[in-house]
Amino acid sequence: MQPLSDSSNPLITAFPAELAGDVEAVLAVMPESRVQPHSSFSVTVEGQRVSIPERLYNDEPSSGALASLSSRQQRLLHCLYSRHCDGVVRQRHLEKVMGSTDPWVVPFVVQLAGEYVLEILVVICDELRDLTTPGTGGNLAYGQFLVDNPAFFARTQRRVVSYWSCYYRGAYASFQGYPGCTLLDFLRSAASDRAGHPWPNLAPAGARVDGYC
Repeated sequence: MQPLSDSSNPLITAFPAELAGDVEAVLAVMPESRVQPHSSFSVTVEGQRVSIPERLYNDEPSSGALASLSSRQQRLLHCLYSRHCDGVVRQRHLEKVMGSTDPWVVPFVVQLAGEYVLEILVVICDELRDLTTPGTGGNLAYGQFLVDNPAFFARTQRRVVSYWSCYYRGAYASFQGYPGCTLLDFLRSAASDRAGHPWPNLAPAGARVDGYC
């Protein structure tokens, strides 16, 4: 297990500062990492800069250890394990937080939207359909995050297109039929509602994509 007090652990910076005590409780039940995270990405959450690991290499805690955590601490743990090096583990923990509109959950979901596992993309797309309805919790939470992180969202859009072009053209000849295209529509809708103007669409208009892969 991690040390009981782990305030120097870089994983604490993956969440806003007011959650540090809860994150320490989560780290205390997590097995030691097999490999230390070597890179991270930074985004803004409610005015605070957070640094989220690209990948996590800790084994999963036992069910008993998970049960010892509060509901918020469990959500924090699921967020961290959504960065796991194993895609099956990422998906399993992602599914535990998809119903949450906590602002600090949102960047973990959006980051996965820009990755390469199609099954995870489909889960996110299915769960975020309410983003197109103004005033819902998801519309507000995701819209605010995207408006606060325009460069991150632009990179996410480009990555969705790139992974389709590299790996999924055989199954989806047109980007418009790809689940990632639908998901980007949902995210742009929320961003547009929050910004008060249409959000830039970086996706291709047709099946042909130049400059990807």
